[in-house]
This record gives sequence, C-alpha cells and structure tokens, in this order.
Amino acid sequence: MSSEPPRVACLGAGVLGAAIIRRLHDRGHPVVAWNRDPAKLKPLRALGIATAATPADAARGADFVITCVADGDAVAAVVLGRNGVAEAGSESSTLIDMSTCASGQTRSMARTLRERCAMPWLDAPISGGAPAALEGRMAIMVGGEPAVFQRADPIWASLARKATLMGPVGAGQSTKMINQVLVAGGLALLAEAAGLATRAGIDAARIPEALAGGRADSTQLQEMFPKMVASEFSITGRAGLMLKDLELIHDLARAHDAPMPVTATVAELYRRMVAEGLADRDNSEMVRFFRPTDLG
Repeated sequence: MSSEPPRVACLGAGVLGAAIIRRLHDRGHPVVAWNRDPAKLKPLRALGIATAATPADAARGADFVITCVADGDAVAAVVLGRNGVAEAGSESSTLIDMSTCASGQTRSMARTLRERCAMPWLDAPISGGAPAALEGRMAIMVGGEPAVFQRADPIWASLARKATLMGPVGAGQSTKMINQVLVAGGLALLAEAAGLATRAGIDAARIPEALAGGRADSTQLQEMFPKMVASEFSITGRAGLMLKDLELIHDLARAHDAPMPVTATVAELYRRMVAEGLADRDNSEMVRFFRPTDLG
C-alpha cells in the first residue's frame, strides 16, 4: 500500500456513519459513501464526498470497506446480498464492520465473505458516539487476524484514540457487549440521578462540575448529564438501537450462563422507551421517566 491515505468505501450514513465518513474525508482519505436511503448522502456530497449507487460500486477499488449499519441482518445484506461487497471484494481489500452484531453471526458472515472473494474481515465495533467519531477519539474493539488488524493501522490512526485487538473474528463484538452493559447501565443511572437532583432542589446543571475528578466522574457524566438536565435531546445514540444491543447481551449471557440482573432491569427501561414511541429518540430522553412531570 502506498504512503497516500488508503481509499475507503463507507456503507451507512446514519448519525454515526456520517460522522465516520466526515472524519475520514477530513483526514485526506479518498472516500466513497453509500446509504440505503440516498437522501442522507446529500450533505456529504455537499462536502465533496463521492457517493455510489450500490455497496458493490462503493467497494470496487477500495482498500478498506467500512460498514456502519443498524444490525447484523443489515450487514449481511450490504456485504453478502445482491450488489453487495462480496461482488467487488478481494484479498487485497479489508472489510471493517463497525456495526454492533452478534459474535456468532459475525463469524458466519466472515467465513462466507472469505469463501466468496477471499476478503478478510475485522469486526470493529466502536464506542464514543458521533462526537468522538468526528474528533477521531473513538474506542474501537477489534476481532480478527493480527496481520489484518495491523494492515488497518491508517484507519485506526484516523478514527480512534485507541484500537485494541481482542482476539479472532467475533471477539470485537463480544467486547462491545461488555461495553454496552456499562454504557446502558450508566445512562440509566444518570437519568435516575438527574431526576433526583431536580426533585431535591439542587442546581443539577452543576453536578458534572461538582463531581469532576471524583469516583463518580465519567465521560458519560460530562457529556450526557448536561443533555438530560437541559432537555437537549439531539441524537447521539438512539434508544431503539440500544435496546437491540441489550437483547444481544441477553443472548450472550444466556449462552454462557451469566447472571445479569441489573442489566435486565436496564433493558426493561429501554423497552418502556420503545413502547412509548421513543425508539428513534436519543438515549438521554430516559430522564423523562424520573424527573417531575411538569418538566416533560
């Protein structure tokens, strides 16, 4: 591979996918983007980013193909389906799946892709959300072969504060489940704490400042608590997608006979969000369940 930034095809231009595309473009990578809904590509084209009509068209000639879509079935469709990546892939390119999927499904898709076009697979789910993607400070947990992981160093350098190889294909997805146990549980606790602070008459907006540096401090406290207090519910992560991840966690825990009582309770809160029509809203809106009703 030359010293020039590698060519990247990016499949999926949702909130997170669009942030990844913009970051790679800003870092000088030649990027071609595809999305199931072409309307979401319009803002990217305005930035000078090339777009493609199909996943295969985007992948053709790319050094790396990054998928960032809703779930494992969506990954299978864009990679292995009609006009998918497998029709244009080769052993000299690399599939990097940044979606969140079941580890077993990931291993199956990786085997099929290798059989069809010899293209290697890295499962590389991410944490940090769109703000971290735009600033190149995501945490990326990776499953795959060490040599393929090293091949992707230019991608990690552009997108990640830290990329960690956790084991063979599927290990990145299993690690993401651990991440989501902590993230989803943390969000629920922040919502509960914000409700209590408001009801107790504390200046809730100053909680992150007051707790900074202590044992209760965290990235989520500093980023998400202010959103909850200010009712600033711009989309950084959708409740419906978090519930999907919590269902995957349930399946993984059941397969390994792991008790998860706290996470099960958190999942019920997300089921309530979805049942009340908040599936496509930001996770921070969970605070509505805990604060006084006159605040909405």
